[in-house]
Amino acid sequence: MTDTALRLFSERGFHGVTLDELCDAVDTSKRTFFRYFTSKEDVAMTPLHDLWRSFLKDLEVREPSGGPLLQFLQEALLAALEAMHPDHWAPRVVLNRQLAEQTPSIEAHGLRFCRDTTRSALDILHQRLGLATDNDPRPRLALDMLVASFHCALDTWTAQPSAPARNTLATHLRTACSALPESLTLPTPPWPPRS
Repeated sequence: MTDTALRLFSERGFHGVTLDELCDAVDTSKRTFFRYFTSKEDVAMTPLHDLWRSFLKDLEVREPSGGPLLQFLQEALLAALEAMHPDHWAPRVVLNRQLAEQTPSIEAHGLRFCRDTTRSALDILHQRLGLATDNDPRPRLALDMLVASFHCALDTWTAQPSAPARNTLATHLRTACSALPESLTLPTPPWPPRS
Protein backbone atom coordinates (compact mmCIF):
# COMPACT_ATOMS: atom_id res chain seq x y z
CA MET A 1 0.00 0.00 0.00
CA THR A 2 2.76 2.48 0.93
CA ASP A 3 4.52 2.32 -2.44
CA THR A 4 1.26 2.76 -4.35
CA ALA A 5 0.17 5.64 -2.12
CA LEU A 6 3.48 7.48 -2.45
CA ARG A 7 3.50 6.97 -6.22
CA LEU A 8 -0.07 8.26 -6.61
CA PHE A 9 0.53 11.20 -4.28
CA SER A 10 3.69 12.11 -6.21
CA GLU A 11 1.99 11.85 -9.61
CA ARG A 12 -1.28 13.59 -8.77
CA GLY A 13 -0.53 15.56 -5.64
CA PHE A 14 -1.54 14.54 -2.14
CA HIS A 15 -4.95 16.20 -2.35
CA GLY A 16 -5.46 14.90 -5.90
CA VAL A 17 -5.92 11.34 -4.60
CA THR A 18 -9.00 10.47 -2.58
CA LEU A 19 -9.03 7.73 -0.01
CA ASP A 20 -11.51 5.81 -2.20
CA GLU A 21 -9.11 6.02 -5.17
CA LEU A 22 -6.21 4.88 -3.02
CA CYS A 23 -8.16 1.90 -1.68
CA ASP A 24 -9.28 1.00 -5.20
CA ALA A 25 -5.69 1.16 -6.46
CA VAL A 26 -4.55 -1.42 -3.92
CA ASP A 27 -7.78 -3.43 -4.03
CA THR A 28 -8.65 -3.03 -0.37
CA SER A 29 -11.56 -1.67 1.62
CA LYS A 30 -11.57 1.45 3.75
CA ARG A 31 -12.19 -0.79 6.73
CA THR A 32 -8.95 -2.66 6.03
CA PHE A 33 -7.12 0.61 5.38
CA PHE A 34 -8.11 1.94 8.82
CA ARG A 35 -6.82 -1.21 10.50
CA TYR A 36 -3.30 -0.11 9.53
CA PHE A 37 -3.46 3.66 9.04
CA THR A 38 -5.29 6.57 10.61
CA SER A 39 -5.29 8.80 7.52
CA LYS A 40 -3.69 9.47 4.14
CA GLU A 41 -1.04 11.46 5.99
CA ASP A 42 -0.28 8.38 8.09
CA VAL A 43 0.36 6.21 5.04
CA ALA A 44 2.51 8.95 3.46
CA MET A 45 4.65 9.08 6.62
CA THR A 46 5.12 5.29 6.83
CA PRO A 47 8.85 5.23 5.94
CA LEU A 48 9.81 7.57 8.77
CA HIS A 49 7.28 6.01 11.15
CA ASP A 50 8.93 2.65 10.50
CA LEU A 51 12.34 4.07 11.37
CA TRP A 52 11.27 5.68 14.64
CA ARG A 53 9.21 2.67 15.73
CA SER A 54 12.31 0.55 15.17
CA PHE A 55 14.25 3.09 17.27
CA LEU A 56 11.79 2.66 20.15
CA LYS A 57 12.06 -1.12 19.92
CA ASP A 58 15.84 -0.86 20.04
CA LEU A 59 15.65 1.37 23.13
CA GLU A 60 13.59 -1.33 24.84
CA VAL A 61 16.42 -3.86 24.59
CA ARG A 62 19.68 -1.93 24.11
CA GLU A 63 22.12 -2.48 26.95
CA PRO A 64 23.62 0.75 28.27
CA SER A 65 27.41 0.93 28.32
CA GLY A 66 27.65 3.67 30.92
CA GLY A 67 28.59 6.21 28.25
CA PRO A 68 26.77 9.44 27.40
CA LEU A 69 23.00 9.21 26.88
CA LEU A 70 23.25 10.98 23.52
CA GLN A 71 25.65 8.31 22.28
CA PHE A 72 23.27 5.59 23.52
CA LEU A 73 20.39 7.24 21.63
CA GLN A 74 22.48 7.73 18.49
CA GLU A 75 23.47 4.06 18.49
CA ALA A 76 19.81 3.06 18.81
CA LEU A 77 18.85 5.28 15.87
CA LEU A 78 21.72 3.99 13.74
CA ALA A 79 20.64 0.41 14.53
CA ALA A 80 17.07 1.29 13.55
CA LEU A 81 18.35 2.80 10.31
CA GLU A 82 20.35 -0.35 9.60
CA ALA A 83 17.15 -2.39 10.08
CA MET A 84 15.37 -0.51 7.26
CA HIS A 85 15.21 -2.32 3.90
CA PRO A 86 18.38 -1.36 1.99
CA ASP A 87 16.64 -1.00 -1.39
CA HIS A 88 13.08 0.15 -0.74
CA TRP A 89 13.26 2.40 2.30
CA ALA A 90 15.42 5.24 0.93
CA PRO A 91 13.30 5.97 -2.19
CA ARG A 92 10.17 5.97 -0.02
CA VAL A 93 11.70 8.54 2.34
CA VAL A 94 12.71 10.77 -0.57
CA LEU A 95 9.13 10.71 -1.90
CA ASN A 96 7.81 11.37 1.60
CA ARG A 97 10.07 14.41 2.04
CA GLN A 98 9.07 15.82 -1.35
CA LEU A 99 5.40 15.42 -0.44
CA ALA A 100 5.87 16.93 3.02
CA GLU A 101 7.46 20.04 1.52
CA GLN A 102 4.33 20.59 -0.58
CA THR A 103 1.71 19.42 1.93
CA PRO A 104 1.42 21.11 5.33
CA SER A 105 -0.87 18.37 6.68
CA ILE A 106 1.86 15.75 6.13
CA GLU A 107 4.43 17.93 7.88
CA ALA A 108 1.99 18.53 10.77
CA HIS A 109 1.33 14.79 11.04
CA GLY A 110 5.09 14.22 11.20
CA LEU A 111 5.51 16.79 13.98
CA ARG A 112 2.80 15.13 16.05
CA PHE A 113 4.36 11.70 15.49
CA CYS A 114 7.73 13.14 16.54
CA ARG A 115 6.23 14.52 19.75
CA ASP A 116 4.55 11.20 20.54
CA THR A 117 7.75 9.28 19.78
CA THR A 118 9.74 11.57 22.08
CA ARG A 119 7.27 10.92 24.89
CA SER A 120 7.47 7.17 24.30
CA ALA A 121 11.27 7.29 24.29
CA LEU A 122 11.29 9.28 27.54
CA ASP A 123 8.98 6.69 29.11
CA ILE A 124 11.37 3.92 28.06
CA LEU A 125 14.37 5.81 29.44
CA HIS A 126 12.53 6.35 32.72
CA GLN A 127 11.33 2.75 33.08
CA ARG A 128 14.55 1.04 31.98
CA LEU A 129 17.25 3.41 33.19
CA GLY A 130 15.58 5.60 35.81
CA LEU A 131 16.15 8.68 33.65
CA ALA A 132 13.71 11.29 32.38
CA THR A 133 12.21 12.41 35.68
CA ASP A 134 10.03 15.51 35.74
CA ASN A 135 12.70 17.70 37.33
CA ASP A 136 15.59 16.72 35.01
CA PRO A 137 15.46 18.22 31.50
CA ARG A 138 18.67 16.53 30.30
CA PRO A 139 17.15 13.32 28.83
CA ARG A 140 14.56 15.36 26.92
CA LEU A 141 17.26 17.69 25.65
CA ALA A 142 19.40 14.72 24.56
CA LEU A 143 16.46 13.30 22.62
CA ASP A 144 15.69 16.69 21.08
CA MET A 145 19.34 17.03 20.00
CA LEU A 146 19.21 13.57 18.40
CA VAL A 147 16.01 14.48 16.53
CA ALA A 148 17.52 17.81 15.41
CA SER A 149 20.64 16.00 14.21
CA PHE A 150 18.50 13.52 12.31
CA HIS A 151 16.56 16.32 10.60
CA CYS A 152 19.80 18.09 9.69
CA ALA A 153 21.16 14.84 8.25
CA LEU A 154 17.89 14.13 6.44
CA ASP A 155 17.88 17.56 4.80
CA THR A 156 21.47 17.11 3.58
CA TRP A 157 20.75 13.56 2.43
CA THR A 158 17.60 14.39 0.44
CA ALA A 159 19.31 17.37 -1.22
CA GLN A 160 21.82 15.08 -2.95
CA PRO A 161 21.57 15.19 -6.74
CA SER A 162 21.77 11.40 -7.04
CA ALA A 163 19.45 8.84 -5.47
CA PRO A 164 20.48 8.72 -1.82
CA ALA A 165 21.31 5.42 -0.14
CA ARG A 166 20.43 4.39 3.40
CA ASN A 167 24.08 4.10 4.49
CA THR A 168 24.73 7.68 3.32
CA LEU A 169 22.04 8.92 5.69
CA ALA A 170 23.83 7.09 8.52
CA THR A 171 27.03 8.94 7.59
CA HIS A 172 25.23 12.30 7.61
CA LEU A 173 23.66 11.45 10.98
CA ARG A 174 27.06 10.66 12.49
CA THR A 175 28.43 13.93 11.12
CA ALA A 176 25.52 15.96 12.52
CA CYS A 177 25.78 14.30 15.94
CA SER A 178 29.52 14.88 16.07
CA ALA A 179 28.91 18.61 15.45
CA LEU A 180 26.62 18.93 18.48
CA PRO A 181 29.24 19.71 21.16
CA GLU A 182 30.78 22.55 19.16
CA SER A 183 27.35 23.85 18.15
CA LEU A 184 26.53 24.38 21.84
CA THR A 185 29.55 26.64 22.30
CA LEU A 186 29.66 28.27 18.85
CA PRO A 187 30.40 31.95 19.46
CA THR A 188 28.52 34.71 17.74
CA PRO A 189 30.74 37.11 15.80
CA PRO A 190 30.81 40.63 17.24
CA TRP A 191 29.17 43.42 15.34
CA PRO A 192 31.68 45.59 13.48
CA PRO A 193 32.31 48.87 15.26
CA ARG A 194 30.02 51.69 14.20
CA SER A 195 31.66 54.63 12.58
